[in-house]
Amino acid sequence: MNKKKLLKRIVPVLLIACAAAYAFIPGVKTAAQQSLRTTKSLAAHYELTSNVDAMNIRQVITEDSETSRTIMWQSAMAEDDAVVEYHEQGQDEVYAVAATSEAFTDDGVTTYIHQATLTDLSPGTAYEYRVGYGQKRSAWIPLHTAEGNEFKALIFPDSQSSDYGVWAATLNPAWQAHSDAQFAISMGDLVDNGQDHYQWNAWFDAAEDMISKIPIAPAMGNHETYNRDWKIRMPEAYLRLFALPANAPEPYRNQFYSFDYGDVHFVVLNTQISEMAQFQPNLLKDEMAWFRQDMSRTTKKWKVVVMHKDVLQYGFQNRPQPREEGFSEEGRQWMPLFDEYGVDVVLSAHLHSYRDRGHIRNFQRDASGPLYILTGVAGSVQYPGLWKNHSLDEYAAPQPETENYLVMEASDDTLTFTGYLPSGEELHTVSIKK
Repeated sequence: MNKKKLLKRIVPVLLIACAAAYAFIPGVKTAAQQSLRTTKSLAAHYELTSNVDAMNIRQVITEDSETSRTIMWQSAMAEDDAVVEYHEQGQDEVYAVAATSEAFTDDGVTTYIHQATLTDLSPGTAYEYRVGYGQKRSAWIPLHTAEGNEFKALIFPDSQSSDYGVWAATLNPAWQAHSDAQFAISMGDLVDNGQDHYQWNAWFDAAEDMISKIPIAPAMGNHETYNRDWKIRMPEAYLRLFALPANAPEPYRNQFYSFDYGDVHFVVLNTQISEMAQFQPNLLKDEMAWFRQDMSRTTKKWKVVVMHKDVLQYGFQNRPQPREEGFSEEGRQWMPLFDEYGVDVVLSAHLHSYRDRGHIRNFQRDASGPLYILTGVAGSVQYPGLWKNHSLDEYAAPQPETENYLVMEASDDTLTFTGYLPSGEELHTVSIKK
């Protein structure tokens, strides 16, 4: 239906109003209880929101994408009556969920972060949603819930940049070529400096057309922990900008989490153990305990781990200081757990290089072990020719290396990962069957 016509129609509205009780996660209030009441409201005569009223609109991954979706956006001023409205495409009945309005001041700038989670959605259903407050609403935006075991996902490695035009020039062709992707993964180091509000807005400016239409599943990188003086701090902005599945222990909410899509169980780790040590000295121990519990509970056929820092250590190709190849600290810590719990694929980033290392178990080549893929670089911070080839590399992108992205395709018995240049040129593809 034409958006303007839909705005002018009188529709019944089911209003889901937040109750007084709230559960708290870093920087965000979420409704602990919701009451349902029926009312009638005019959907007509709304003004369109401006960039001041609603910016950085985004869908965020939830634990179960078949029946729920988190919607977030920001505004320059408080909007205490912020709301998300949604309806099935082709249906007149409109539902409304009250959204939070939480002030966040960082880098000398205050932004108001809004969040609402849509629940009880129908699997495999095309919806539209819009955000707003008072008498203002955004345009309608598509939202599609998951269904079945076949899906496509876009995977973007480090997008940190000095010029976020490079990030845009990587993401936009990927989204145009694979607009049938159901969600996107960001591998960490989204921005170069986690406190720089300009960089966050530049990141969202490039990504909003995509992540307003499909959910984003981000991982935290070490650069999210830097302040403007390039010293380590808690990753305040990242923790507030993404309200992620709340299945980690309370002190670690939005740092690591898991979610299901189709028959794949994804676990997104926080590998910033050294950066967070002064704030959370028990992070590694607690995260590993959570990982064991999470993996023990899942009944999904496939298990995929997303982690920012890589498991291998590379020697330098063009630096005078020597460094031998081997395994990183993160690899020595986590790879035995990946073996123990039958992880199928491990995706990593951090080194700004795209490499397929094949299957590794017990720190050596073994076809029974997880497939390890280093996902590359999607921003302007690039290290052309920095790394030597590792003896476990089965494929390395041609040097000098430039930006890339990956596509994951899942079916009942196969997971396929394909790397592309922004031009659409295919770099490499690898599949696993089970």
